[in-house]
Amino acid sequence: MNLLSPPLYFRYIGIHYLKNLLWILLGLSFAFAAIDYFQYAQELQVSWNYKILYIFYMWQQALGMLYPLSIIFALILTKISFVKHNTMGIFHAFGYTKRELVAPMFFFAFLTYLLFVGLHTTEFSYARDKGSALLKNEIGAYNVNDIFFKYNDTFVYMKKLDPVHKRLEDVTIFKVEGHKVLYTIHAPYALFDGEKWDAKDAVLKTHVYNAKGSLVRYTIEHRKSINTLYGYKPKIIESLYEGKTLNIVDAYHTWKLLKRQHLNSDKIRSALYEKTVLPLFALAMLLILFFKIPFHARMMRMGFIVALSLGVTFMIWGILFGLNQIGENGVLIPEFTAVLPVMLLWAYALYLFLTDERSIT
Repeated sequence: MNLLSPPLYFRYIGIHYLKNLLWILLGLSFAFAAIDYFQYAQELQVSWNYKILYIFYMWQQALGMLYPLSIIFALILTKISFVKHNTMGIFHAFGYTKRELVAPMFFFAFLTYLLFVGLHTTEFSYARDKGSALLKNEIGAYNVNDIFFKYNDTFVYMKKLDPVHKRLEDVTIFKVEGHKVLYTIHAPYALFDGEKWDAKDAVLKTHVYNAKGSLVRYTIEHRKSINTLYGYKPKIIESLYEGKTLNIVDAYHTWKLLKRQHLNSDKIRSALYEKTVLPLFALAMLLILFFKIPFHARMMRMGFIVALSLGVTFMIWGILFGLNQIGENGVLIPEFTAVLPVMLLWAYALYLFLTDERSIT
């Protein structure tokens, strides 16, 4: 099939599905943003332009959270509409198979998934944090204070992080071996150059011990700059120590960074899977419901089928959300709580796709 000039049936089904998808997604997301605004309207002590900006951020958050459900709801609406008007029967009469009929819907659903995965590599992922800052009337309060963490075989303390200007204030790095401090590096400030932090006007203090392990003396060396904290982007530090959101790119780099440090990365992996793996359940559910919803009106009770489809969708979505929270809290590894359930859903969906063609209902 030529995607630049698809068959007429493909365009007909695809356009109907895409229209339903857009209407459902916009409707759900605007409703979510409006409800959230009216819930916190009394706490938004900002001007009207910032209130509009808050609604926009909440709308962005709703889009990223609700698009998997919209993919499924659009399938239910399109399939039920076609069955009600006997469109599915007509397509079968012309010799189209179930696999051919589901292809346009799956194609546009997959494009929607790719679109939002792409958006989650940008500032789109930070809409919730920006909205929370407006809600707390912290429009200009970007600094993160008093941070202490491990870096390779050293420990790092910084008085303040300014993620906007990519600047650290009052940085101290300790190299510890056993019960000994081998050296310390102190700098009044450090700047991020895209890959590493450049500590300016640094003082390197090296401790000298005797054979018994007692401190004998230390040497002091002044340097104009020392490169350190390779890979620690400002957004990564802010996320790790303030619980802020990360987009897909930053989450991936944070995962690799924590892995090199031999530190627990369950929370980061869970956040990464939440944006890339969990939404794939919607594509699996699209296939499952398409093959499970009857193709002829005389073979189904319309209200019961719609209620059952919605109920199953919400139940599976809730279970996956709960499992993801379990993985984020470290009770189970995220691969068991996010990847495995989605793989099981896909296994069933592929089974239906490969074997259900001979069923006429």
